[in-house]
Amino acid sequence: MSEISTAGAPPRPASPPQAAPTSWLAALEVDIRFLGMIGALAVIWIVFDFLAGGTFLTARNLWNLSVQTSSIAVMSTGMVLVIVMRHIDLSVGSILGVTGMVMAVFQVSYLMPAFGFNHPAVWVLTLFAGIVLGCAIGALHGYVIAYLGVPAFIVTLGGLLVWRGAAWAVAEGKTIPLVDDHFKLMGGGADGSIGATWSWVVAAIACLAILFATTQARRQRQRFRFPLKPVWAEFVTAGAGCLAVVAATLVVNAYTLPAALARRYAEANGIEVPPEGLVISFGYAVPVLVALAVGVIMTFVTTRTRFGRYVFAIGGNPEAAELAGINTKRVTMMVFALMGGLAAVGAAISTARLNSATNAQGTLDELYVIAAAVIGGTSLSGGAGTVAGAMLGAIVMQSLQSGMVLMRVDTPYQNIVVGIVLVLAVWIDTMYRKRFK
Repeated sequence: MSEISTAGAPPRPASPPQAAPTSWLAALEVDIRFLGMIGALAVIWIVFDFLAGGTFLTARNLWNLSVQTSSIAVMSTGMVLVIVMRHIDLSVGSILGVTGMVMAVFQVSYLMPAFGFNHPAVWVLTLFAGIVLGCAIGALHGYVIAYLGVPAFIVTLGGLLVWRGAAWAVAEGKTIPLVDDHFKLMGGGADGSIGATWSWVVAAIACLAILFATTQARRQRQRFRFPLKPVWAEFVTAGAGCLAVVAATLVVNAYTLPAALARRYAEANGIEVPPEGLVISFGYAVPVLVALAVGVIMTFVTTRTRFGRYVFAIGGNPEAAELAGINTKRVTMMVFALMGGLAAVGAAISTARLNSATNAQGTLDELYVIAAAVIGGTSLSGGAGTVAGAMLGAIVMQSLQSGMVLMRVDTPYQNIVVGIVLVLAVWIDTMYRKRFK
């Protein structure tokens, strides 16, 4: 029996093949463009810190920068998939506006009278209603694009106007203030942060997750007999990830409550105030944690699921993907529905941060989201892009805005700079692809 069982088995090498990297960068398997973006971000931060008199690289500004980036970062993860499939979505800002307005009206007019003040069901149902509405709007766009054959540019351009008008019609141009304190936590602030202790707990979990992911990736390579990275490269990449997590935690914990807010917090929680005063750290803000969670989930969806592989296959060669049996129309509709749902999550963060829903909410956000995805390395010709790159692109965009605000640059000039940066990013992308094609 043993002869029969071993005779049919394919020959297996004694050990997995080892990679033969030509340089230390190749051994690390780090995307050069991603490293370039990190370098560009470092240059931007240093230049703005110098021009703004040392006020940019402070714990307070970096904490505010992380909160301001959250909404755009969440939406940019979905825009990656849209652009990878060779489409565009110009309506995400308007979807954010209308879903934010509907959530505010739904909460104030229906949920609060039904459940009462600060009932846990209020914020859950508010967020659920917004996400369902966002997915429905996105699915409608996707259906018209995929099944009726109308170009995405036209459909979403129409959606930009339709949903902006719908946001105005829902509240007749009024600003709707939020009333549920639990929902407001999604906007950050003193109450919407988790403090120093829980920030370190989150950092420890993140570091363990990085080590677990590194180990699992190496086991998968061994299982399928793929070339392995050198052990030192595994330690370097995992160590760099953990170091980044620790550095970010130190920064957010270094930003502390002002004395008046700290005293009010102590009074509200029955804490005795010592003579030297209280030092209470903000820690990670809730919207930042939401954005990071969305980034992890979207990375998993794009790299580890059949849906993600279909999206990149369609973006790489739509005709070949259709001939291979992929239902390209259904995948297109699902991508736009996902984009709409992420716009609703961005709306929840934005609305909670402002404590109200306004008619101007989300204006020009579509341009910032598209710019973040493109600056983050997503190719406008389709088939290439990463969620991490898009989120880094969102940080770059927000850093530009934050730096110019600190330098007191007028808004029209801010738009000019953002437009120039977007064109430069597309030009660099074009040159890069020509060089490595």
